[in-house]
Amino acid sequence: MEDVRFVLKVRKKGILILPKKLREKAGISEGDEVIVEVERDRLVMRVLKPRVVDVDPCFVEKLLREEYEHEKRKHERIFYGGEAGSRH
Repeated sequence: MEDVRFVLKVRKKGILILPKKLREKAGISEGDEVIVEVERDRLVMRVLKPRVVDVDPCFVEKLLREEYEHEKRKHERIFYGGEAGSRH
């Protein structure tokens, strides 16, 4: 894999223009977000690519239902003294 190296000039307000060849090599497209970090005396730039996760919608629904029931019981204890449906 060939190294791609450019000298970039920092413009007003800190703007850097990434040449097309550099963007293509790094896999950066218009609208992408990048993470830039300082490591010692270097700037390290990486494309922020969200991970796509395959999730079973039934599993998510089950988790949300359990969370709802948990919160419902918590509120019943707070507002009604512990027993569901028994109001004082």
